[in-house]
Amino acid sequence: MEKRIYIAGTCDTKLAELDYVRKRIAATGAKVALVDLSTSDTPVSGTDIPAREVAAHHPDGADAVFTGDRGSAVAAMAVAFERFTLARDDLAGLIGLGGSGGTALITPAMRALDVGVPKIMVSTVASGNVAPYVGPSDVTMMYSVTDVAGLNRISRRVLANAAGAIAGMAQVDLPQVETRPAVALSMFGVTTPCVTQVVERLENAYDCLVFHATGTGGQSMEKLVDSGLVEGVIDTTTTEICDLLFGGVFAATKDRLGAIARTQVPYVGSVGALDMVNFGAPDTVPERFAGRLFYEHNPQVTLMRTTPEENAEMGRWLGQKLNACEGPVRFLLPEGGVSALDAPGAAFHDDEARSALFDALEATVDQTDTRRLIRVPHHINDPAFADALVAAFRDISTGGQ
Repeated sequence: MEKRIYIAGTCDTKLAELDYVRKRIAATGAKVALVDLSTSDTPVSGTDIPAREVAAHHPDGADAVFTGDRGSAVAAMAVAFERFTLARDDLAGLIGLGGSGGTALITPAMRALDVGVPKIMVSTVASGNVAPYVGPSDVTMMYSVTDVAGLNRISRRVLANAAGAIAGMAQVDLPQVETRPAVALSMFGVTTPCVTQVVERLENAYDCLVFHATGTGGQSMEKLVDSGLVEGVIDTTTTEICDLLFGGVFAATKDRLGAIARTQVPYVGSVGALDMVNFGAPDTVPERFAGRLFYEHNPQVTLMRTTPEENAEMGRWLGQKLNACEGPVRFLLPEGGVSALDAPGAAFHDDEARSALFDALEATVDQTDTRRLIRVPHHINDPAFADALVAAFRDISTGGQ
């Protein structure tokens, strides 16, 4: 089937703008389809795929979308559009136009698409905080400058640029020259020496994809795992769990390690940077943490040392997640310290906290032939620990050498 670029928006209010984009894309020679996401259930002429056809993809049928209540209708249409989009086998790219409501309606479908599928959202909210719309995906947000409410000298230029961009993305022929299997790795500043050494040891045999453990970094890594785009994971830096459990700014979601469990991908993990919770500038730290041990990483990042009790809680949480992983798992415990700050003489060195973490993991994890905890008598950034990570990965990986 010939591939098409899908254009999405509410045609009952934005048909002129959507049709303009459709014509600009068609002028490039690309095939195109205009998808109506209106929630009024009044047929709009001039569309390629009517709103009721999209709404029929809702688990409860089209009537679940056309409720007469704008809030519930938009939320339901977002569900329907995501399912509609994932059912396409001719999608070459997806472009959407909208304000805040349209952006919230369209971007869930974009996030659900595999990384690498072209996706552009032209939006009135694209110059603000776009994290809720982009998430861990590669959605390109383009600020509309003027409202998406009519064609004028500004909107025509912006929309024409967007049309040219999505057409170019969809028609790029990327040569497949990479033959090495891909391995995903998680890294933070305080575990950089460890991950750098692991990459040096593996890069001849593996395409090493390093993710910054800032909340969305871990989500992006696991999205690639769910998409089947990596053959193994070396999750050295699980620090996002600290922020999830204790209110930091780089929090994982509750689905951290979920992709590992779902795909059973070969997984080597560790406890990198579980000694710290991340906050912004010092004046942003919640009052309830007054009196705790802090370290100013830079003027905009304040780190808080996790306590033995918090480490025990993290160990139990992590252990339960590891128990759900039925694929090959090796989880390494660096007895010499879990970050650059958890070393003899460093600000967060704490044998008691580290012992609480390791003991909780060992008490929680159901160890089997395929799922093992391994204590390593080295600091996480020592070359010997990198050697241990690589050896564990090669032991369970079916990819490179």
